[in-house]
Amino acid sequence: MRHYNTYRSDLLEKDFYPVVRSYYYRTWEKFYMDVHDHEDIEIMYVIDGQCEVEIETQVFPLKKGNFILLDARNRHRLIVEQDHYCRMLNIEIDFVEKEDIYPSIRKLVSKNDILAGLFGARFTYLIFKDTLDIYQTLKSIVLEMDTNSDEVELMVYAQLTQLFILLSRMIDAQKKKEIEKVTNRYVKKTIDFLHQNYDVPLKMPDIGNVVNLHPGYLHRIFKEHTNQTVIDYLTHLRMNKAKMLLTETEIPIIDIALYIGVNSRQYFSLLFKKYTQQSPYEYRKNHQRQV
Repeated sequence: MRHYNTYRSDLLEKDFYPVVRSYYYRTWEKFYMDVHDHEDIEIMYVIDGQCEVEIETQVFPLKKGNFILLDARNRHRLIVEQDHYCRMLNIEIDFVEKEDIYPSIRKLVSKNDILAGLFGARFTYLIFKDTLDIYQTLKSIVLEMDTNSDEVELMVYAQLTQLFILLSRMIDAQKKKEIEKVTNRYVKKTIDFLHQNYDVPLKMPDIGNVVNLHPGYLHRIFKEHTNQTVIDYLTHLRMNKAKMLLTETEIPIIDIALYIGVNSRQYFSLLFKKYTQQSPYEYRKNHQRQV
C-alpha cells in the first residue's frame, strides 16, 4: 500500500508532482467522526467555530484561524461537541510521479532550502495559527478546482507551490520560536546561577558545565539575548554588590574583593575604577552614608 508522507525519500530523488485528491467546505454540528486515516496529506482548516481533532490518543482543540497539517496514514477523527459548530475547509494532497514541464518537488527543494522544512522532515501532524493567509491560498485552490478551465492544472500547481512555501515558512518560524524558548531558558538559568554564585571565582567553563552548554555556544546566545557577555554581566553584578558594600558597611576593601569573588585587591581596584571612574577608596569616601 502506498504511503505518501512528506518525508518520503523518493520525493527528493525522483520527479513527483502534487495533486489535489479531494476537498470540501462543510459546517459540522454535534458531530463525532469515526476514527480513520488517509493515503494523502490532509489540511483541516477551521474557518469559523471550534472543534477538536483526535490523533491517536491525543485531542487538540482548534478554533477560527487554526489549521492542522496531518501527514498520511495517521489515524484521526473530527469532534464537534454539542452546542458547537465548526465550518471547515478540508483538502487532501497526493504526489504522483510523471514527466511534466513544471518543476517537481525535488527541483523546488533544490532551489529553495526552506522547503526542506516541509519535505524531508518527519512529522505526524503540525498545528498552526494562520499568520500568512493560508486560508486565501487554500480557497484559491478549491475555487480553481471548480472552474474546470483549460488552465486549471497549471493554476492549481502554482497555488500548491505557493502553499508549500507558506507552510515551510511557518514551520521555519515555529522551529525558530522553539529554539528561542530553549535559549531563553539557558540564558535565564545562567543569570540565576550568576546571582547565586557571584561571590566565588567563576570562569566560562565552570558556568557552561552548570547549564550543560559548551562555553562558546553559551557565550554567543547570552550575548544575543542580553547584548553583553556572560563575564561582563558577572562583572557588573559584582561591581554593583561592591558599591553596596562600600556604602552600606565598614568591611575592609580587601575583604569586599573576596566577598564578590575577586581574589586580588589590585585587580578588584582596576575593575572597580573601570566601571565607576573611581577607586574603591574614593567611592567609599564620596558615597558612604553618614551615621
